Amino acid sequence: MSYQPPIRDQLFLLRDVLELERYAALPGFADASLDVVEQILEEAGRFAAEVLAPLNRVGDRQGCRWSPDNSVATPDGFKAAYGQLVAGGWPALSADPAYGGQGLPAVVNMAFQEMSSAANMAFSMYPGLSHGAYAAIRAGGSPEQKDLYLPNMAAGRWTGTMNLTEPQCGTDLGLLRTRAVPQADGTYRISGQKIWISAGEHDLVENIVHLVLARIEGAPEGVRGISLFIVPKFIPDAAGAPGVRNSVKCLGLEEKMGIHGNATCVIGHEESTGWLLGEANQGLRLMFVMMNEARLGVGLQGVAQADAAYQAAARFAKERLQGRSLSGPQNPDGPADPIIVHPDVRRMLLDARAIVEGGRAFMFWTALHGDLAHASPDEAVRTKAADYMALLTPVVKGFLTDRGFKVCSDALQVHGGAGFTEGFPASQHLRDCRIALIYEGTNGVQALDLVGRKLPAQGGRAMGAFLAELDGFLAAEKANVELAPFVQGLAGARAQLQEATFWLMQHGLANPEDAGAASTDYLHLFGLTALAYMWALMARAAQGRVAAGDPDPLYANKLIVGRYFLERVLPDTGAHLAKLKTGAAPLMALPAEAF
Repeated sequence: MSYQPPIRDQLFLLRDVLELERYAALPGFADASLDVVEQILEEAGRFAAEVLAPLNRVGDRQGCRWSPDNSVATPDGFKAAYGQLVAGGWPALSADPAYGGQGLPAVVNMAFQEMSSAANMAFSMYPGLSHGAYAAIRAGGSPEQKDLYLPNMAAGRWTGTMNLTEPQCGTDLGLLRTRAVPQADGTYRISGQKIWISAGEHDLVENIVHLVLARIEGAPEGVRGISLFIVPKFIPDAAGAPGVRNSVKCLGLEEKMGIHGNATCVIGHEESTGWLLGEANQGLRLMFVMMNEARLGVGLQGVAQADAAYQAAARFAKERLQGRSLSGPQNPDGPADPIIVHPDVRRMLLDARAIVEGGRAFMFWTALHGDLAHASPDEAVRTKAADYMALLTPVVKGFLTDRGFKVCSDALQVHGGAGFTEGFPASQHLRDCRIALIYEGTNGVQALDLVGRKLPAQGGRAMGAFLAELDGFLAAEKANVELAPFVQGLAGARAQLQEATFWLMQHGLANPEDAGAASTDYLHLFGLTALAYMWALMARAAQGRVAAGDPDPLYANKLIVGRYFLERVLPDTGAHLAKLKTGAAPLMALPAEAF
């Protein structure tokens, strides 16, 4: 038995926790009745389990193949699977109907993307990266650019990339050297080299749309002089079809630890033809549209790979016979008990369940606010939702990938020596997941972004709204006896998060090194508090189902796992608070030459 899509858990979140039907009057939600959503998820689960999951190992073993003509062949079966993806309309699920999309809420698309990424992370990156490029063109493109590129990208006929990183610069984009020389016809000649370009070249589609950061000749140095350009692999002709080949070349593929089925390319721009996207020297603004889309997608990868790894580990733990239970044989007719009887194995599996289920809820809750930021007619709701998206994006990306990788590591540990071999899936999940902590801004950068930019934005308005929402929930549920452990757990985490925030306000301004030293622990404290809120919301919904006499064990099990989170995972908040309050002194005391 391979990957099992978490359809019932996703439906529980959409129906009982987020109450999706409350938003039926909003654009996009009217076509997302729960009956329709259930049908979508069932079909998405079938596609993920039956089409994508069987190719996961193929992609890992075979990888992509580069040829001297600068072409790249994807692993066997990927092209046929991509054809099924397009035929099923999956790339268009949440795209704008004005450009051929289905216009469904992003939170519904999030459910599909989770299943796709869990089943085959490398494959899912080909269409997944197009979302960021699509969003940037939609946000900054001219009407002509939108009409040309968006329908093709929404349909999945063309895919998109982000050409940001160069050999001499990653996060510090002010150091980039790629140049753009204006031409008389309004185009630009783009010259430079980009590295680590996911899906930069492949054989799945008829055209690839590169979005390239470059500096226009004569532009200011540093980030103030960066522009963004559309550079297609094939230049569209007068009819909008792929025409002549642009001078964009894949110079080679990276040898990587994981995601072997995705082409990670070195891209050479040799006076390639490009079109300015948005305004000159304003490329970073549109780049962050791409990056924020990608960062949410990476956070989702952390949850998705953790779930796939957990599923494999749980199956192994129920089948692997070794030793006897400490309380006496549980399998008396066999030579040994299954290892799931052992408390330490259960610890690793329950840690995984607590993070995966809480993380999934956090992703869906965040995605719903992304929908409300665009669709709500209430300006206050739109403002709050947009503030949440800005504040929570680094938390989603950093916390869920850190914790997701820990789940994958524990899943390998459950397998024991078998997990360290390639005969089981545990090693691939661990290798594939590891990149999620690095790309689209390392998790250390996410933590710095959170404390340095997102917390103080608009005078701390977003953080104030988040804490106020927690206070509202706590006040509303303080008399709910059945929910008391969840209310108390959330209240304690909320108090620690506020204490940490005040500490940063007092010490970070006086000494920026203190803020930097505290940033990662603060991000994790924030993430645990967010999951405490998600578990409280899920517990309230599950308790309601149990009280109504619903016999489905999903709800009773949800309460059990939630209590585990409170008692065994949430106490980590205290350690993070204690560490961050030590400031920078312990980190900076050792001279650099002593390392």
